[in-house]
Amino acid sequence: MKRVLITGAAGFLGSHLCDRFLLEGFHVIAMDNLITGDLQNIEHLFKEEHFEFYHHDVTKFVHVPGKLDYILHFASPASPIDYLKIPIQTLKVGSLGTHNLLGLAKEKKARILIASTSEVYGDPLVHPQSEDYYGNVNTIGPRGVYDEAKRFMESITMAYHRFHGLETRIARIFNTYGPRMRLNDGRVIPAFIGQALRGEDLTIFGDGMQTRSFCYVDDQIEGLFRLLMSDCNDPINIGNPEEITIRDFAQEIINLTQSNQKVVYKSLPVDDPLQRQPDITRAKELLGWEPKISRSEGMKRTYQYFQSLPKEELFKTAHRDFSDRNKA
Repeated sequence: MKRVLITGAAGFLGSHLCDRFLLEGFHVIAMDNLITGDLQNIEHLFKEEHFEFYHHDVTKFVHVPGKLDYILHFASPASPIDYLKIPIQTLKVGSLGTHNLLGLAKEKKARILIASTSEVYGDPLVHPQSEDYYGNVNTIGPRGVYDEAKRFMESITMAYHRFHGLETRIARIFNTYGPRMRLNDGRVIPAFIGQALRGEDLTIFGDGMQTRSFCYVDDQIEGLFRLLMSDCNDPINIGNPEEITIRDFAQEIINLTQSNQKVVYKSLPVDDPLQRQPDITRAKELLGWEPKISRSEGMKRTYQYFQSLPKEELFKTAHRDFSDRNKA
């Protein structure tokens, strides 16, 4: 039986990856320090014979007994609220954490896939964004702690591939949504749905003409699985190229939730990208992958998930208590 280590396993994408690899017949070793992850996302898996969980911070030395065939590194804060609240931890998990896991992959002779992001493109000057675009990133801006952590991840991963001959895969993940997102994590879809469910006005930052491209989680997981099993060492965009303005998307949410909230506008955060659309030509050609689930269907499933949450979840503050873990 193949064995896979998934870091960030109690998070949104990590938990869905655990589901997929168990379904594929793997023995899954899940790892998370639970700073932003939630055990509720994987509690249904604890009864599985071929699932085990390690409560561990990957910025410290990582040891996993026995063989490993694959490693998927998804440990990182992913929402602006989180990585602006814990900037040092965000930088450490992208640098020290990635270094530790690449070393583990080298020791175990395992193939490793790292979760990079469309944020490596920054506020792009090229549209849509293809993998050969180097990006437009403010290294010292507030978002730089996330953007540069991911760019470093890519650099050190390619160094291990070229210098040590390590089998590496790099996924540049664009906006993804679906069940198990945190309702109040600050990203646009849970933010809009949460506001609609609470009867609040929908908040748009900027004039609403900035664009995003949303990929449903099932499509994202399929793309990641195909990338891991491919022969592609260079970065590959995994996302949905169907682009929409935030203003139009807010209206879609109002229609979906059958609410009559107004839209209110606030100033745009520093370095917030104005356009985001993946060029997925490489994924189509090399992985035979493209999204299958329409935004209308994906949003219907996501809204039903948020509706099913306990009412107290609606009113939890978006600013989680990170205590002193950021000071290390």
